[in-house]
Amino acid sequence: MKLDDLYRQLVIDHYKRPRNQGKLSNEASISLPYKNPTCGDAMVLYINVEEERIRNIKFEGEGCSISMASCSMMTTAVKGRALGEASRLIEQFTAMVKDGAHPDEEALEECLSLAGVHSLKARHNCALMGWNALRKALSMERGPQS
Repeated sequence: MKLDDLYRQLVIDHYKRPRNQGKLSNEASISLPYKNPTCGDAMVLYINVEEERIRNIKFEGEGCSISMASCSMMTTAVKGRALGEASRLIEQFTAMVKDGAHPDEEALEECLSLAGVHSLKARHNCALMGWNALRKALSMERGPQS
């Protein structure tokens, strides 16, 4: 099996069986609606942050296979991580999609399956929707920087 085929199957699997989908009821410290400005895909990101660490994260949403698979992969990648680590993953994933950068393969794990989106400029916002929501949520959690 070719690597591209394996990546395609991984994206389809995350789309059809998303991880961390649903609401965080009482434990969510952040609830953030987010919409892809270019196509109408939408999501709500729920995050529980304790002691500078993402203790739990979930999402609800509707959109294309790339946006929903990316949201699923993102929640898996950052769950349990320190906020600084999550921010570094956001930057690595964004650079991979927008610039074609070669990220730390060990850190991004399954998210690497979306590297091919770099060549599909019209789909960049799809792949980045969940990650952009997470970036915004983390900036809300940290509050205004002095």
